[in-house]
Amino acid sequence: MISVCMATYNGRKYLKPQIDSILAQLKPGDELIISDDASTDGSIDLIKTCKTGKIKLLENCNFRNPVLNFENAIKNAGGDYIFLSDQDDVWLPEKVSTMCNYLKKYDVVVSDCVIIDSDGSILHESFQDFRKAKKGFVRNFIRNGYLGCCIAFRREMLKYYLPFPKGIAMHDIWIGLMSELKGETIFIPDKLILYRRHEDTLTSRELKSSYSFVYRIRYRLVFAFFVFLRYLKIKFQDS
Repeated sequence: MISVCMATYNGRKYLKPQIDSILAQLKPGDELIISDDASTDGSIDLIKTCKTGKIKLLENCNFRNPVLNFENAIKNAGGDYIFLSDQDDVWLPEKVSTMCNYLKKYDVVVSDCVIIDSDGSILHESFQDFRKAKKGFVRNFIRNGYLGCCIAFRREMLKYYLPFPKGIAMHDIWIGLMSELKGETIFIPDKLILYRRHEDTLTSRELKSSYSFVYRIRYRLVFAFFVFLRYLKIKFQDS
C-alpha cells in the first residue's frame, strides 16, 4: 500500500492538476492524505469535488506551520511506502512505479525534478544539478539536498522521523539528516516531477536562500542539537 502525504494551505490555483497527476498513479487500496491548514481560498471545496475513495482529507486544522501540517499528514499514513507531496507541483506518470522499484532495496529514495515557474516554463532542467544534491550527512547538513516533494521512504523509517522536533526550520531537512544516520538512502537521476517555484510557495525554501548568514548558522545548530538528542534516544531504545 502506498500513502501520499500532501500538506495544503491556500493552494487552490495549482491544486487540481497536482491531485490528478497523483491519483492517476495510485492503485486500489492506495491513499492520498491531504492535511489542510485552515485554507480560505476554496481549496477544501475543490478537494471535495474529487469523487474518489482514495483521498483522506484532514480538515479544520489550524497549525499555521507547514512542518506541523506535514507531520499531521504523515501520522495518518497507513502505507508501507510513504511519498511526500507539495500542493502545486505536477507528478510525471512514472514517478510512483519508478520510486517503488527502488524502495524494494532502499529505505529512502530521492528523485530529481525539473524546476518550473508559475506558468510552467522551465527554469532549470535538474534540481540535483542545480543544488549539487548527493548523499552524505555532513554534505546535507551544510547544504540540504533532500527536497521534500522528491522523497519517498519505507514505513519503518517513521520511528526515526517522528515526532518532528519543535522549532525545526523544515521537515525535509530533518528527514534527510535522520535518513543519512539510520537508513539506506539513494539519490536517483530520474526527473519525476515538475517542481513549481513561484511567489506563493510556502512549503519549501527558495532555490537560493534569502535568509541571513546568522539565521542559517542558527538553524543548523538547532538541527544538530535535535539530531543528537534523537540519536541518543534511539541508541538507548535499541540497547
